[in-house]
Amino acid sequence: MTQKIQLCPSGIPLVDIAWGGLYRGGTYLLIGPRKSGRTLLALQYALECAQQREVCLFFTSMRPKDLLIHAASIDLDLQHYMNQNLIIVVRVSVPENLEDVDDPDDYLADYIKDIIPVIEQYKPNKIVFDELTPFVGIKDVRFLKNIFLQTIESIEDKGIITLYTMGEPANPTSQKIIDTLINCSTGSIQLQKQTDTVNKSNPGVMTIIPNIGHTEGKFSANYFIEPNKGISVDYVPSQPEEKKSGIISTKEIEQLETLADIESPGNILTISNIYSLEDFELILNNQIAMYQITGKLFTLVSIRLDELAIRKKLITLTQLRNAVRLSVDKKDKICTIRNTIFVMIPLVDGKDTRNLAVKIKSNLPDDDPSYKQAISSFISINSVSVNDEITNAESMIAEVLKGTETRNAKPGGF
Repeated sequence: MTQKIQLCPSGIPLVDIAWGGLYRGGTYLLIGPRKSGRTLLALQYALECAQQREVCLFFTSMRPKDLLIHAASIDLDLQHYMNQNLIIVVRVSVPENLEDVDDPDDYLADYIKDIIPVIEQYKPNKIVFDELTPFVGIKDVRFLKNIFLQTIESIEDKGIITLYTMGEPANPTSQKIIDTLINCSTGSIQLQKQTDTVNKSNPGVMTIIPNIGHTEGKFSANYFIEPNKGISVDYVPSQPEEKKSGIISTKEIEQLETLADIESPGNILTISNIYSLEDFELILNNQIAMYQITGKLFTLVSIRLDELAIRKKLITLTQLRNAVRLSVDKKDKICTIRNTIFVMIPLVDGKDTRNLAVKIKSNLPDDDPSYKQAISSFISINSVSVNDEITNAESMIAEVLKGTETRNAKPGGF
């Protein structure tokens, strides 16, 4: 599977703001207590799909009329999208009388696997299964894991995004089942509430937790349900501070220091895409796991500074790192180990090593061509794209370092 993995808008506000959407071909769990808004969020997810002119297959045990009323409470004309075959509602029967079945586990497994023929029939872009809780009461957790993996892999291979809703665990056994399913999924959305009604006066807490990919990480925000509007969150992404506009007062002028009085911060950098080695390895391992599951490619680039350049005071490691930071996108990840700077580039759309080298060269601290010519011999660059032989972050870093240390700087792009 080699097609580019896309992020798609989900209609789930915190997901779209913090993560930028859900992965095409991803599997997600939406977990929360009764009346926490699980079905409403699932309907918003289906609505977003329909508004993108894609097909959402909506499995539910609710009566169609009840689901229509539920949708109307957030001003969603579900019947309109059903008439256009953009939201296809499929009613499923909750398994009953399990005590009369010879092998309840096999019986429940058949319920889960039965969704595949329906998917083959309608060929949706997204799926909602609201809700999965009654169908996963399998006693053998390993058997459940195998059945769930078989089912979701068949769905994921078609590039379908699936959202399963579940009730919060009521006991340790239920928790173990949910933990098993979360470990099989791409990520989870978890809802918590303190009161029976979730509104602006009594908000709940929405938490999104990645399992694979979504290297932005875990986020939490207050959420509330508004009649005729749906579910909203109070999360606002952090923005860099902007300079104040307007006239500087005399008092402020008196307090200004000269450049000579201002101390340099040295090597301290607070840029969001610069990571410690521990965090960088975690991100790399997540991306390697994503490649193994989806085929999503990425490249690890190393930029090595010869220590002789530092001793000759031609350039510092901090100056080179700033040049690298100015040359990459915000979504690229940077880490420094000794005298080598690493950049993880999630997508390889034309961003090869030579293009990056040219950008870094243009962002060096001196524009003098003779300086750039002189410094080029002290900087070497190499890259390794993820492949089936790479199993973890440590092996990928070792591979790119091996190339950097053995090759001449000029063939690497400088």
